[in-house]
Amino acid sequence: MSPSRISTLVVDDEPIARHAIVRLLRDDPEIELLDECGDGASAVIAIRERSPDLVFLDIQMPVMTGMDVVATIGAERMPATIFVTAYEQYAVRAFEANAIDYLVKPFSRERFAGTLQRAKKRLSADIDASARILQALDALRQRDHYLERLPVRVDEHVVFVPVDDIVWIKANRNVVELHLAGKVHELRETMASLAARLDPRHFARVHRSAIVNVRRVKAIHPWFNGHHVVTMDTGQQLRMSRYQHETFLRLATTRKEPDESPG
Repeated sequence: MSPSRISTLVVDDEPIARHAIVRLLRDDPEIELLDECGDGASAVIAIRERSPDLVFLDIQMPVMTGMDVVATIGAERMPATIFVTAYEQYAVRAFEANAIDYLVKPFSRERFAGTLQRAKKRLSADIDASARILQALDALRQRDHYLERLPVRVDEHVVFVPVDDIVWIKANRNVVELHLAGKVHELRETMASLAARLDPRHFARVHRSAIVNVRRVKAIHPWFNGHHVVTMDTGQQLRMSRYQHETFLRLATTRKEPDESPG
């Protein structure tokens, strides 16, 4: 590592997020900004050719993800890494469990400063984080084992419902109701056990008795006393608990084009 400044690379396919990180880094006299990359392939080349001390690495990138970048370089050869994620609960749990530095988008200036400070301390202490990175990424790979279809009984038959077809899920005593666009199926399972088997990138609990398919959310509107109303693409409106603020942030940033609030 440079005795005076920390050479740093920023990797994120979203220009707004990438430029936000770059802007904050330029305010830090201890940082030497080497380059910024908008995809995983160019990140691999930059890491190999420029050997940065520190990398901000987006996890969710098309074609070549942040995980693919680490696998290509090799965890034992990766520079100190701050992973960036658009609020993926499973990723955050994996990073926290293995003491890996991470940023959740959108992040505040204070959160960014705290994360960068921790990375600097680890660099100055020359701590090898490769084992922790491997453990965290192994945990992330387990997300690929989430449910793709659910077996439900229809009359005397068992029908397999693709989870992508589910608009939202309602808890109803000892069963859950799977609401599709035009039909409802019952499944004898608790909400908690089903939630644990659904991909948290695509499903979010907005209330103790409701889970929504994030990709089927049409709009999110403020209600009162800190609550919000989630409107699905079928027109169904669901109340979001005021304690689900983090879910609200993830839903808001996942929707491609935010809708204007009524008024």
